[in-house]
Amino acid sequence: MAALFDLTGFQRDVLYVISKEDRQHGQKIKEELEKEIGEISRGRLYPNLDALVKAGYVSKGRIDLRTNYYNLTEYGREQLRERRKWESQYINFDKL
Repeated sequence: MAALFDLTGFQRDVLYVISKEDRQHGQKIKEELEKEIGEISRGRLYPNLDALVKAGYVSKGRIDLRTNYYNLTEYGREQLRERRKWESQYINFDKL
């Protein structure tokens, strides 16, 4: 499970958004994140998507010549499940 500890908070947020549905394109991921955290540049999003692909959390496919889509890999899903399990040990919802 230590793998997700190596990611930035932004990269984990990207994974959460991608986990919502398959074959999301970068612009949709960007729009979903911007609802919560404000404007995100392409220069911030796409290098982080590429890093997640390289690390094996996300797979990348092509919709057309200009548009790629992103899916969680089985490894990415497994890591998110493990992260949630780890977080649930420490969050006491009764005290929030």
